[in-house]
Amino acid sequence: MITLIDGPMGSELEARGGRCPAPEWTSRPLAERPELVRAIHADYAAAGADIHTAATFRAHERSLAGTDLVGRWHELATRAVDLARLGASTDSARAPCVAGAIAPLMDCYRPDLTPDDAALAREHAQLAVALDEAGCDLLLVETMPTLRELVAATAAAAATGLPVWSAITLGPTLDFFSRAEIIEAQRRAADAGASAFLLNCTPADIITQHIDALADAASALPFGAYANAIFAGHTDWPVARYVDEASQWVARGATLIGGCCGTSPLHMRALRAAWPRTPPHAPGPTSR
Repeated sequence: MITLIDGPMGSELEARGGRCPAPEWTSRPLAERPELVRAIHADYAAAGADIHTAATFRAHERSLAGTDLVGRWHELATRAVDLARLGASTDSARAPCVAGAIAPLMDCYRPDLTPDDAALAREHAQLAVALDEAGCDLLLVETMPTLRELVAATAAAAATGLPVWSAITLGPTLDFFSRAEIIEAQRRAADAGASAFLLNCTPADIITQHIDALADAASALPFGAYANAIFAGHTDWPVARYVDEASQWVARGATLIGGCCGTSPLHMRALRAAWPRTPPHAPGPTSR
């Protein structure tokens, strides 16, 4: 059975007129346009998503320092979880499964800026605990550009006792992780407490070329992917082509499928049509 992760919040907010400036990113519309955040969650639920990712990608104390949102990270993280649950609850047939997003502390595409180990452990734990307290059902460690931060964030998330899914990005130039390093990342994430492993924020066809590495890895975690559709050369892909690529991931054993930057509820609806729910529905490896 395929578990469908929802699509992106940031690029969808921008497509609907939301303001997502760096470094606060989706924390800005959480403060200014919460009704829009909730509406996007509702649209993903209507499209058939099983996992609803709270807009906490930049709800770090570090990200909001120096902005007019300084000091509000905990409030906004809690609001993000509440909005995800409220928006996804428009599907009254099933209780929503809300994932708290845990992103890199610095730029996803600048692995050279990854902070020191002490900062990684402290700051990722800070957000993980807040997301647990806010009522998340699982924690999604995503778009990690380095092995060091992947392990630190996964360990901090797992310490809450919530199930953890961990994901890496191969980056805009597709050179953050080699095939051998993807396999090592999956192993290290499993050792740190992840119950599933994914590739994200990477073009769909590149994921297709690398997803065998996850199937071959000795850790044997459930695995999957959610692809970026705005990197150069991939911005004009029709939805059907995205589904075709996802079909190749599933053929290789992926069970967790979704969309990253540039995808939309249209992609989710097409993915759901390709892999309808088989009741009773249980969304993936998420139990404590």
